[in-house]
Amino acid sequence: MRKLTYFIACSVDGFIGDLNGDATAMLSYVDEEFLGFLAADHPETLPTHGRRALGLDDLENKRFDTIIQGRASYDLALKEGIPSPYAHLRQYVASRTLGESPSPDVEIIADGLVDKVRELKAEDGGLDIYLCGGSRVAGELFDEIDELVIKTYPLVYGAGMPMFGAGFDVARFTFGGVRSFGNGAVVRTYARER
Repeated sequence: MRKLTYFIACSVDGFIGDLNGDATAMLSYVDEEFLGFLAADHPETLPTHGRRALGLDDLENKRFDTIIQGRASYDLALKEGIPSPYAHLRQYVASRTLGESPSPDVEIIADGLVDKVRELKAEDGGLDIYLCGGSRVAGELFDEIDELVIKTYPLVYGAGMPMFGAGFDVARFTFGGVRSFGNGAVVRTYARER
């Protein structure tokens, strides 16, 4: 069975963006060392246009072959004129308001998100599923998340968009490891206890 991994960037105080969902302050921590880590261990989490700009277009997918993101996350690419931001992955966008997809490579999930994720997880073969965000989608899919990969940057928002935008029962995760970087960022992994 395939895993759903919430691979997310956050501040020290647990926010994935400011009150408007803007996380551009975190981009200043993506230096050469950190980018090298992403390219080596999680190349599919880099958007296609970013990979091309960095000369990394030939990277093979190692962990993920499918991405799920919320409307707000997807809108960041649309605002830049990019209707297929992860062309190297099978792309799904959870949105009740988007309507028709701006790209034939992006499937909109208007209803039944949990059922769709369960269907994707049950597929034979393939790599795992990358949950990109945002907060509300992660909250809705909380019970389906098998792994957390949390990139924590040394900044504090004070208020903003939480990692999980919904209420749910306490769930336990087992610590898998941590890697620290010279820029002060750390990446922690956790597996859900089932």
